[in-house]
Amino acid sequence: MNSSPSKAAAFRKYEYKKLCYLTGFCAEQLDSVLKTVDTSYRSWSEEKINKKTGLVKTYKDGTIKKRTYRSPSVLLKEIQSRINKNIFSKIVLLPNVQGGVKKKSNLTNAKKHQGNKYLFATDLQEFYPNIKHNHVYDALIGLDYSPHMAHWLSRLTTKDNEVPQGAPTSTAVSNLVFYQTDVRLAAFCNEHGITYTRYIDDLTFSSPHNFAHLVNELLSVVSTANFKINYRKTDYDPDQLITGIKIYLYKIDGSDKIIEKAREELLNDKPVKAINNYLNRIRETNMKKDNKNK
Repeated sequence: MNSSPSKAAAFRKYEYKKLCYLTGFCAEQLDSVLKTVDTSYRSWSEEKINKKTGLVKTYKDGTIKKRTYRSPSVLLKEIQSRINKNIFSKIVLLPNVQGGVKKKSNLTNAKKHQGNKYLFATDLQEFYPNIKHNHVYDALIGLDYSPHMAHWLSRLTTKDNEVPQGAPTSTAVSNLVFYQTDVRLAAFCNEHGITYTRYIDDLTFSSPHNFAHLVNELLSVVSTANFKINYRKTDYDPDQLITGIKIYLYKIDGSDKIIEKAREELLNDKPVKAINNYLNRIRETNMKKDNKNK
């Protein structure tokens, strides 16, 4: 009569031991963190700045727009880092995903669209805050994690029922939650000869053929999955930056602003030439073959 409850308890214990093994922390330490996770962050807010004007962003009523950052405690951050390394990094994502993936970056993201005449880019509004605990839980269940493991991992990677900006796991978690939407977008784009990539909350689509008539369908795939489109950052325009990079037919390059700052850096003979190093990394991709297909 008591065999089922005993089996359930044994399975839960087994799963918790597995979590301890994967994070490298004992049960007592994990118990303590799970009970206090929402208070294990330092929070602060920063004003949002318009990158084009340099001015502070405001709402229609004049209220200043702010972004809240949350930095986990030393212990929680270490647990999250191990979750990233030993659990989330093992989950295979689509090749379309360019953010939060080893050896991929805003450069590899832009490179995928080199040579395509038509560019469409959009941005997800309040991406991390709009991902809730249940979204993370459901994504993990969809990836065949047990309800126990999905609950603990969701608890350890969210704060006050949302994904915190500043935690090392947040980008990986967002990739998992967006996985099914990536699948639908990739399938749609493959069918219509469109290149699709996502760099965290930046979605880019390109093609050698005009696909303006398909833009609303692409946006519908995103919005029906309950992600919010930032229409202010939504453009169908061949002359736009893709994750900060300028796209050409046979190359990619830095933005005009980056190129100008690189010149100033050289003129001022700064000992550390970070902007020039970044610009060189962009231009080095133009000397590598088959970069678009990686």
